Amino acid sequence: MSAPVISARGLGKDFRVYAKPGDRLVELLTGRPRHQVFRALGEVDLQIHAGETVGIVGRNGSGKSTLLQLIAGVLQPNRGSVAVQGRVAALLELGSGFSPDFTGRENVMLNAQVMGLRRSEVEARFDRIERFADIGSFIDQPVRTYSSGMMVRLAFAVAINADPDVLIIDEALAVGDEAFQRKCFARIEEIREAGATILFVSHSAASVVNLCDRALLLDEGDLLMAGRPKDVVARYQRLVHAPLEQRQALREEIRSFKPVWDSEREAAGELAQDVGGKHEPAATPEGKHAAADIREWPMEAQERFEPGLVPESTVDFVPSGARIHDLQLETADGRRVNVLVPGHAYVLRYRVHFERDAHAVEMGMAIKSVDGITLFGQSSHGRSGFLAGVTAGTDLEVEFRFLTRLRPGTYFLNVGCQGLDDASNERVFLHRILDAACFRIEGMPTDRYKVGYFDLSDEPACRWRTLPG
Repeated sequence: MSAPVISARGLGKDFRVYAKPGDRLVELLTGRPRHQVFRALGEVDLQIHAGETVGIVGRNGSGKSTLLQLIAGVLQPNRGSVAVQGRVAALLELGSGFSPDFTGRENVMLNAQVMGLRRSEVEARFDRIERFADIGSFIDQPVRTYSSGMMVRLAFAVAINADPDVLIIDEALAVGDEAFQRKCFARIEEIREAGATILFVSHSAASVVNLCDRALLLDEGDLLMAGRPKDVVARYQRLVHAPLEQRQALREEIRSFKPVWDSEREAAGELAQDVGGKHEPAATPEGKHAAADIREWPMEAQERFEPGLVPESTVDFVPSGARIHDLQLETADGRRVNVLVPGHAYVLRYRVHFERDAHAVEMGMAIKSVDGITLFGQSSHGRSGFLAGVTAGTDLEVEFRFLTRLRPGTYFLNVGCQGLDDASNERVFLHRILDAACFRIEGMPTDRYKVGYFDLSDEPACRWRTLPG
């Protein structure tokens, strides 16, 4: 295997934290410590090879951004060392290196040279950068006159067109409008196909699984796990939703997890890669491909209920004649769950208490992605029409049955109850809850061949035949 492009040994970073700003001056004048030490990153050992796309996941404050800034050279470590081979383009805090009084053109020249490009190289790329940013005549205006969106466009355009050997992305793929985001993703795909090494930090599990060959899980400054993205993401999601009293035990469990490798292949240095939903064995040192029977890594894939798996984004609208309560997901035989398995049938159940008379009533539900995309929805009206009249004091139990054709990931549930407003004769929400609950779907081994939100395949999923002639 080739020498690593990024190599870190015992890499660590601490920050001094002061109770109030004046303590810095007191410490300087007296020599007496007035600070506490915050350990942002522990002793991390890490090797990343050319052409790898590596995802980094972890809770807020876990050390992800600190690790990237150390690799990019923005921060200097307190302990250990890190070495990076080749040109680095880092999408950290976009636009942070821009001088507000310089024009966009001047900032492009300055920032690109900081990334290691010669002036002649910047000039050769300038038209491409300008087209990518697409900010028109503002390219010759001071950056202080830019909107935040224009700043983001220009900063991204500079970094993404530097033709880096190493591209570092820290939660920077949600910038700009949808068209610009797609353009950024397309350019990143080009960079990846050209053989660049990419480090990618995101809270989006789907993005990490779809974009990355390998993933790292950081927590409280420690590297808990490195391995296949689906395995790492599954344990990251468990850690995020674990009750506080169980978190330390879960950290130790994650640390002790060992993937099932064929010992002979491990000794030979072969790496199984799962890129873009396709599984391809890596080449051996002799240039031959490993056999196709590489073992599956274990994945949890059992229905269960995790009390800590609750949304933090719930929006409960003020009731207007009815109140939804006691929402839960159940298996077909009535067990409460929020961790589901693909291909199984489930029941969304909730109750509605009517505080006043209601007419032409219907109940509904919707499933949304982490990005807020509505993936599926249905209402009681589609099956049985409106409920003509409901008197005050009535309690209804509502059931929606569905089959999970969704791919592994975390999803959110919206629920609502509508009725006819007597005054306006228009349909209104009697009660509505956004992100009322969430559930997680954990994958089965065969999922490594599929991508996207839904599994719409049949068995056999693919057929082929040789045509004559």
